[in-house]
This record gives sequence, structure tokens and C-alpha cells, in this order.
Amino acid sequence: MPVDPARTFKPIHIALLTVSDTRGPDEDTSGDILAQRIRDAGHTLSARALERDEADRIATRLNNWIDDPAIDAVVITGGTGLTGRDVTPEALDRVKTRDIPGFGELFRWISYKTIGTSTIQSRACAVVARGTYIFALPGSNGAVKDGWDGILAEQLDSRNRPCNFVELMPRLLEK
Repeated sequence: MPVDPARTFKPIHIALLTVSDTRGPDEDTSGDILAQRIRDAGHTLSARALERDEADRIATRLNNWIDDPAIDAVVITGGTGLTGRDVTPEALDRVKTRDIPGFGELFRWISYKTIGTSTIQSRACAVVARGTYIFALPGSNGAVKDGWDGILAEQLDSRNRPCNFVELMPRLLEK
């Protein structure tokens, strides 16, 4: 999709959440990759945290960020697999207003080019929660690169044509 240079870039405020039982801040390489890409794109990294694979803790963190008017979107890395401890999609179910089903579909299509049929094990997903976008990516470095470079970099760029997530933000709470 083309970026229209005649349009003005509008940076947004993004919170970054890593979900993991095994990583601490020093081992959070996928979070580091996303943080750098968020900044390199011209957006503001408004908050960053790490939570264990516990749906209650994830949902509490998300609710705090959703209610913060200084946060426009949340990007999550981790917790989207098939194991019993992978509960990010279930946490999103607790906070969502509506699903963005095309996000997971497109992510798996992009990921297929990189890892083949193993992409079927991903439950990458996205929702809108009370006017805030939330995007959940797998925890691998390759997956966050696929998700950011292949989807989010364009959809979070207000200059992207024919449409983008940023231009919809003022209307997300319409009734």
C-alpha cells in the first residue's frame, strides 16, 4: 500500500506489553525489536511492561492502558500459542469491544511465507477495546518483525492509502 507524501504523518501513542513466564526485561528481545520499530516509525512508546501468562494480570494491565487517554494502541508480544499457559487471546476477550478478524488472518498469511504451515499454531489477533486498538503477536523475534513490518507499520501510518487505522481513531467510540 502506498504512503501518500502529501498527507501529514500523525504519530500515535503506543503501549508495549510482553507476555511471558520465562523472559525478564534483559531477555525481552521481541519487545526490544517492537520498541525500536515503534520509535523508528515516529510514534511515541508511552508505556512498556512485562506480565506473566495469567489472563487476570494481562486484562488488568490492558484495562489500565485502555482507560489512559494518553494511549492510542497496545501491541502485545507473546501468549498467543496453543499451550495451556498461552492466554493472551483469552485476556483480550475480557476487554474487547469488537474483534478485528482480518488482522490474525493477514498475519498468518504473511507468516506462512516465513515459517510455512507452522503459522497455524499462532493465535495472533487484534481487537478494539473502548476506543483503543490492541494487537497481539506471537513472542518470537521473527513473528514481531512479520507483524510490525507486514501490517502495523502501514496501518498505523496516517499517510497510508487507501485507508489506515489512525484515520478511524476519532470514530471508534461512535454510537
